Amino acid sequence: MEMRLSDAEYCVMEVLWSAGGPLSATEVAERVPAERGWSFATVKTLLSRLLAKSAVEPTKDGRRFLYSPAIEREPYVAAESRRFMTRLFGGKLSPLFARLAADEALDEEDLAQIEAMIRELRK
Repeated sequence: MEMRLSDAEYCVMEVLWSAGGPLSATEVAERVPAERGWSFATVKTLLSRLLAKSAVEPTKDGRRFLYSPAIEREPYVAAESRRFMTRLFGGKLSPLFARLAADEALDEEDLAQIEAMIRELRK
């Protein structure tokens, strides 16, 4: 998947992905995390950008439009994860874990989950 989303566009997509159905621009603006401090106009601009990228699909509903994701979350996240690993770690996972371990960013719960995933992969 070649589509790239800015952090702000990704935030809007998270709102749409989690909605479970189409949302109006007003509803998207109401669901964006308050700490973003975005105006309604900002949300409309982001929806316009996402429309231009074909990341969302509009549906006419009277005088307004409802917006739905045109891309699925999991394939997008998978592609971005691969791109991140390739760019920063040469496509290798072990240097990423080494970096996280060196920064003490992995707690016991993280390590237990990673160990469980490794055991599952080896089956």
